[in-house]
Amino acid sequence: MVNIVLVEPEIPQNTGNIARTCAVTGSPLHIVEPLGFDISDRAVKRAGLDYWHLLDIKIYHNIQSFFEINGDNNIWLATTKAPQIYTDAEFEDGCYILFGKETAGLPAEILEKYYDRCIRIPMISDARSLNLSNSVAVICYEALRRQGFKNLICRGKMANSVNSA
Repeated sequence: MVNIVLVEPEIPQNTGNIARTCAVTGSPLHIVEPLGFDISDRAVKRAGLDYWHLLDIKIYHNIQSFFEINGDNNIWLATTKAPQIYTDAEFEDGCYILFGKETAGLPAEILEKYYDRCIRIPMISDARSLNLSNSVAVICYEALRRQGFKNLICRGKMANSVNSA
């Protein structure tokens, strides 16, 4: 299992898309306030479509309350300022992967404190960053792959008409 943590997300559509990724992977979604929108925003619900009933979501008033409740032993921080790429991380079962807000990322003091736990997605030097919801999907699925996609359906069954062609 992978826990996805959004620290002060600002764009409802991104959070909705991330909620959908969390729902289909069984990954709990942790949201740290303040938010740049109301969690009941139509854009959040529309992006998450009909997956909200599958979502395990927890809300925290601030980053301190998140750490008080969950600790900091099994965390990874996604940032463009990271010293290592996400494929170098050792994603243990139950790990927490933190993502910062769209316009500023994670707070500098947290990045400094956990510098050795910071990971990045490789990209060209002229690019600032990948979209937040895409970043969550890339890293979440890598972490789940490393854990053997436990509890996820990995093989589909094709329709008879496709198999007989």
